Amino acid sequence: MEHRLSKRVHGKLGLLVYKRGMPVATGQIRDASKRGLFIATDYTDVQLNQTVELEFRFPDKQEKQFRRLKAHVVRKSDNGLGVDFEGVENDGFTISSLMQWLKKHHMPMAYFPVRRKAY
Repeated sequence: MEHRLSKRVHGKLGLLVYKRGMPVATGQIRDASKRGLFIATDYTDVQLNQTVELEFRFPDKQEKQFRRLKAHVVRKSDNGLGVDFEGVENDGFTISSLMQWLKKHHMPMAYFPVRRKAY
């Protein structure tokens, strides 16, 4: 049985993953909480506890500004990355806005589509 400290919100929103200030991968948020996210991606060149930046924007809003959050990688799987916001400085308003947007939108957004490796 899984134990979570905060409620998860399911949704889909494309994003870019940055390492050391450089974009390194695309992904899609699949679920989120006030404490972290699960990102569907095929990117694997990241270590546990490594800090990454995540860039996204809300496609239906009038503002076209991109938002960034910092997070620590806490889980890696074949399907993506689990990241945690604890221990890094973030704007709480951005996290709250992301949670509210995901609650309202359940359709996939294709701004940064996840690429799968061909086998």
